[in-house]
Amino acid sequence: MFRIGTLADWFGVGLIEGIKESEKCGAEGIQVYAAEEFDPRKVSKEFLREVKQTAKDHHQVFAALCGDLGGYGFEKAEGNAERLDYIRKVVDMAQYLDCHVITTHIGVVPADKSHPRYRIMCDAMAEAGRYAAAHDCFIAVETGPEKITTLSELIDEAGEGVAINYDPANLLMVNADDPIQGVYDAGSRIVHTHAKDGIRFFDVDPEEHYHLFAEGGLEWSRQQPCAEETPLGKGQLDWQKYLRALKDVGFDGFLTIEREVTNGAADIVMAVDFLKEQISRMRS
Repeated sequence: MFRIGTLADWFGVGLIEGIKESEKCGAEGIQVYAAEEFDPRKVSKEFLREVKQTAKDHHQVFAALCGDLGGYGFEKAEGNAERLDYIRKVVDMAQYLDCHVITTHIGVVPADKSHPRYRIMCDAMAEAGRYAAAHDCFIAVETGPEKITTLSELIDEAGEGVAINYDPANLLMVNADDPIQGVYDAGSRIVHTHAKDGIRFFDVDPEEHYHLFAEGGLEWSRQQPCAEETPLGKGQLDWQKYLRALKDVGFDGFLTIEREVTNGAADIVMAVDFLKEQISRMRS
């Protein structure tokens, strides 16, 4: 019904060992950050071959690469040419790894299409999508600051090669949208998901929150009292309703565990078991 993946980098033991840990905990696939030692602009051919062979040796497929743009994503026209060049290089690397999804954050999509930022973001995504489609890939925008209907409209307008990476916890923690109804609104646009959970303590303005995150990153986010990322099953997401919604819209791809904490390896192992139990309950 679904396949379980891990973000290999979050085991905290380096990429090669993270791939091995993913197999040990019972996952079938990995997502890898296209950054630092695995940045396609500077990764060595030898290391690239080693990563591909390690995944093969440990029965892991590449569920997705994370081609994160950082900061404001595609919101600002200045710098987008460089960001698009990076995305193209991530697509090239994905093709070598037999991977068909690149996830990314693109910034805050305005609900008002007349907003100048909307056209800047849509044009950038259209260009990225065309290149991805020509190489049998999707650029999957991660859910977060905007309503799913707003994101869906941009994706439809951007055209081929553009899709959604569905992260229910992002929607929960910033009050952007209902994570269950959002699945039905996104429908077949979903090509990859992050298995993540969280608690929202009070409402925030999603656009303001994500723009502050663009400036401060994960460290800023961890210091915010408005929400907390939790181990799977310890947050506010109704996992049975969520998984059934994914099944209803025909999604049968990866639930890739994302646990953005230091020393999160134990939580990742627990999350694999949790997801297997939840999937088993659906079948019974």
